Amino acid sequence: MKPWENGVLTVSENKRYLRYLMNGDMPFFWLGDTAWLIFTNTNEQEAEMYIKNRSEKGFNVIQAVLVYDTDDMEDINKMPVKKCDVHSEKYWEYCDKVIDMAEEQGVYMALLPAWGSLVKRGILNCENAEIYGSFLAERYGKRKNIIWLLGGDIKAEGYEDVYNKMGRILKEKAPDQLIGFHPFGRCSSSMWFGDAKWLDFNMFQSGHRRYDQCSLGAWDDNANNAEFYGEDNWKYAEHDLGVCDKPTLDGEPSYERILQGLHDENQPYWTAKDVRRYAYWSVFAGACGHTYGDNSVMQFYTGEYEGVTYGAKDHWYEALHHDGAGQMGYLKRLMESVDYIKGRSRDDLLTGGQQEKYNRIAVFGSDKFLFAYDYMGRAFEMDLSEYINGELWYFKPATGVMSYAGHIRKAHYKFIPFESYDDNSDIVIVVKKA
Repeated sequence: MKPWENGVLTVSENKRYLRYLMNGDMPFFWLGDTAWLIFTNTNEQEAEMYIKNRSEKGFNVIQAVLVYDTDDMEDINKMPVKKCDVHSEKYWEYCDKVIDMAEEQGVYMALLPAWGSLVKRGILNCENAEIYGSFLAERYGKRKNIIWLLGGDIKAEGYEDVYNKMGRILKEKAPDQLIGFHPFGRCSSSMWFGDAKWLDFNMFQSGHRRYDQCSLGAWDDNANNAEFYGEDNWKYAEHDLGVCDKPTLDGEPSYERILQGLHDENQPYWTAKDVRRYAYWSVFAGACGHTYGDNSVMQFYTGEYEGVTYGAKDHWYEALHHDGAGQMGYLKRLMESVDYIKGRSRDDLLTGGQQEKYNRIAVFGSDKFLFAYDYMGRAFEMDLSEYINGELWYFKPATGVMSYAGHIRKAHYKFIPFESYDDNSDIVIVVKKA
């Protein structure tokens, strides 16, 4: 059974999550993967292998850009792209085939019409946005597995008219397809389009920088943003849910095996444990899902082309099997094991108060369940008086193993970490009540 057979994908009644319209009791947990250059950098066999790999791991959304660049365009953010003619019908027929493959696997395609660079260059503008939007709606507006993402790594100020026009035309001609906006790093769509009627959900890009990399003197600095939160991507979720009556999610956190800060090859790489932290922090802060990314996979890196690669070293065939990708499905399964739409942040249950940065304990729950994610694997205390007689488990995000630990018999619990023989010390405390 394909997921869209449950009905049209829409926003939940509490405006915080996604669900199916026909089946109001069935939520949709967004587990996305970034495959920005799948349409330009793969052949049919490769695209099929990639999509099946991701589907088997539990991913249900693939974020991809339809037009990344044109022949006459130079861009500081230009990744290696195989030569293709986006003006030809042959190119669009290939896009159709890839979308067909995703549909066959029960996967949504979150299509980005054009990378933000094309708007900056004036290639996509107010004069042709309606024409292009109408073309896309006519070609894909009846598809069951399409979600739209406008933007493309861009700050929208100065370009609001272009995106408002395209958003309105897509919503008018493809009303059953959700629309979001993929913004620049350390930004959220709520900064420009929080009240836009065409925008169904917010998306933020927490980005690829450490706490101490606020300003690097690079072209993509934006540390003057009031919403620069460093690695605290959970703050973007809290911010969006506080200012907008729409769901939100991290559409681009730090990718696995990408340079910390992107530009300096002397810097270390983000790892599987880091990408787990971003996922659990934002989801337990109320995000409606999460998008994972791998540096080599998102650009389908082969080493054969010149361009900005952000330190990519592994061929994307190998990178498909990086640990972090396989571990994302464990979070999805955990969330789907409870009625998470009724959940909320429960920092109030931490008897010692909330800690900062890596010592943060992300707590999320309802009257029927409780999750507490401990990235560092350090001792912490909780008031569990609301969950007396509930069942307790220890859940390992690195393995997906749930280890049963009996019933909650007292009000106050001190959780002491187990010895870790590797770096996978992060753990989730799980409590469920009948």
